[in-house]
Amino acid sequence: MKITAVNTYVLKSPLQTPFAFSQGWVRQRAAAIVEVVTDAGISGWGEALCVGMQPPEIAAATVESALAPVLLGADPREPEVLWHAMYNRTRDFGQKGAVISGISAVDIALWDLCGKARGEPVWRLLGGAFRRRVRAYATGFYRIQGQGEAARLAEEAVRHHESGLSLMKVKLGFGIADDLAVMAAIDRALQGRSVTLMIDTNHAYGEADAIRLGRALEPLSLRWYEEPVAPENIEGYCNVRRALAIPIAGGECDYTAFGFGRLAAARALDIAQPDIAAAGGFTACRHIAAICLAHGIQVNPHVWGAAIAQRASLHLIASLPLAHPSLFATEPILEYDSSDHPFRTALVDHPVQQKDGWVEIDDRPGLGIEVDRDALMALRA
Repeated sequence: MKITAVNTYVLKSPLQTPFAFSQGWVRQRAAAIVEVVTDAGISGWGEALCVGMQPPEIAAATVESALAPVLLGADPREPEVLWHAMYNRTRDFGQKGAVISGISAVDIALWDLCGKARGEPVWRLLGGAFRRRVRAYATGFYRIQGQGEAARLAEEAVRHHESGLSLMKVKLGFGIADDLAVMAAIDRALQGRSVTLMIDTNHAYGEADAIRLGRALEPLSLRWYEEPVAPENIEGYCNVRRALAIPIAGGECDYTAFGFGRLAAARALDIAQPDIAAAGGFTACRHIAAICLAHGIQVNPHVWGAAIAQRASLHLIASLPLAHPSLFATEPILEYDSSDHPFRTALVDHPVQQKDGWVEIDDRPGLGIEVDRDALMALRA
C-alpha cells in the first residue's frame, strides 16, 4: 500500500455571536483537515487544531509544502516511521506550533487509515481500551461582553447540569475580582447539585495573581486549575503548584515528547493536557503518555477541535493507562466544548454526543467516522 495523495481542506465559519477567552475574541471557527489517500482505495482523515485564534492556512501550508513530499510513495501502515521522518524534516523550523499541528493532522489520518486497513478501531491498534466509555465535562463559560457576566454564566452552569453534565470547566482570566464573582455566582446556582468544577485562565496571570486566585478558590475543591501562567514559564508552574492544594493542569500549548519531557522533569504538572490535533497526533501522544506515566502525571487530553479531533481524542483516552491506579481511581475525562462550532456535527456521520454525561467508545474501524464530502466542500473556505 502506498500513499498517492495528501489533500488539505481549510474550513472557516464566521460566528454570529463572537465570544472571548482571556487572550482575545473568537470571531470564527476554523480547522485544517487532512486526507491521506492510498492506491488501495482507502483514505484516512486527520485534523490540525487551530490553537486559540491561529489561522488554519498555516498548518495547511505546512502539510502541502513540507510534509507531503515526505509522504508520497510511502507505506501508510508505518506511522511511527513516518512521524519521525516528518519531524526530522521540519525540526530546524518547526518543533512547536502550527508545524507540529500539521504533523498531528497527518498522523491522525495515518492511524485512521491503518485501522480501516486492518478492520480495527484505533484504540485497539494503540494497545487496547482501558475504558469503553468516558465521562464528559462541559467546557464553555466564554464571555460575550467581557466582564460583569456572572449571572449569565451561573445560568449556563445550571443548563449544563440539566443536560446531564456534572463536570464543568469555567473559563476565567478576566481579572481576579471578576473571576471570583463568576465562581461565587456559579457556586450559589449549583447549591444542592452534585457538580465538580475546574477552572482555566488560559495563562492570563503572572505567578502572584495566579496563586492569589487559586488560594481564594481552594474551598471549592476544584478538580484542576488549568494554565495558571504562561506555558513558557515552567518555573512559574512549579511555584504555583507548590503554593496551592489544587491539582495543576497544562500542556495544550506544548508539543511532542520534548516539550512534555521538560514539564515532567521539572515536576510542573499534576495533569498533562496534550491536544492530539496539536501536540503531534497519536504517535507523539503515545510518547507523551509514557513519559508522564513514568513521572506519576496523569494524562487528560485537551480537545477544542472539530469532529475528527474529538473522535481521535476519544480513542486516545480509551488507550491511556492510569498514573495512579486504585479501586476507585480518578479516570480521564473528555472535554465537551459547548461553544458554537459547525464542524463538530455537520462534518462526519457519527459526531460525538454525550448522553447522561457519558460518551461511548465504539469499535468501528479506524476513527469510526466517515467525512461527509458534500459538507466538507460546503464548509471549505
